[in-house]
Amino acid sequence: MSSHRRGRRSWLRWALVAAAAVVVLAVGVPFVYIHFIEGPAPAPLGLGGTASPGTAGGGTGSDAGAGTPLAGTWTVAAGSRAGYRVNEILAGQNNVAVGRTSSVNGHLTISSTTVTAGAFTVKMATIHSDQSERDVQFDGRIMDVATYPTGTFTLTRAIALAPVPATGQVKTYRATGNLTLHGHTRPVTFSLSAERTATQIRASGSIPITFADWDIPNPSFAGFVTTQNHGVLEFLLVLRRT
Repeated sequence: MSSHRRGRRSWLRWALVAAAAVVVLAVGVPFVYIHFIEGPAPAPLGLGGTASPGTAGGGTGSDAGAGTPLAGTWTVAAGSRAGYRVNEILAGQNNVAVGRTSSVNGHLTISSTTVTAGAFTVKMATIHSDQSERDVQFDGRIMDVATYPTGTFTLTRAIALAPVPATGQVKTYRATGNLTLHGHTRPVTFSLSAERTATQIRASGSIPITFADWDIPNPSFAGFVTTQNHGVLEFLLVLRRT
């Protein structure tokens, strides 16, 4: 065999080895980073209990064993959080992008056993994930927080709470209102879980968001990160009577 032919085969062998190494690195590095370094995404925001769609037994009156009267104005307190959850493919690997903030303000009004009004605001620039590059895209190209600094939800339909569940029990309700994101307002209806303690009302849930409905650019970026055309807005509200 001539030295020329041996040289060509040697070059081809090294080229194949190099190509295989590139493939391994392209797949393996993101896999290791996502699954072993970055770790799993935070669990969805929730109450940590099991919601019941019907009456949570035991409570029949407006106070149902709670120490704080139910009727009145309830204001967002410490422990409240809101944010987004979006499924993405990062360099070929499935991942869940999660961003959150504790900068949530608002209140709801209860008359007897009916929620008659509610309005909540989130400062969009305070929503952060575990990736600074993702946050730069979120603040600029995606949500343009300088132009649209807040996201808001305003209740437009009353929520009947009766029969009011006993303290510590969780019940599900349907909420309807106007959600404003990226300068656009759309009506939304969604389920939420609520629990009353001796001094608080805690509520959690998620709102499906199709990006195009609010004219939000798809978060996919430069072929490196691709996402679905939708995600969820999730929240945990801790409210105290004022």
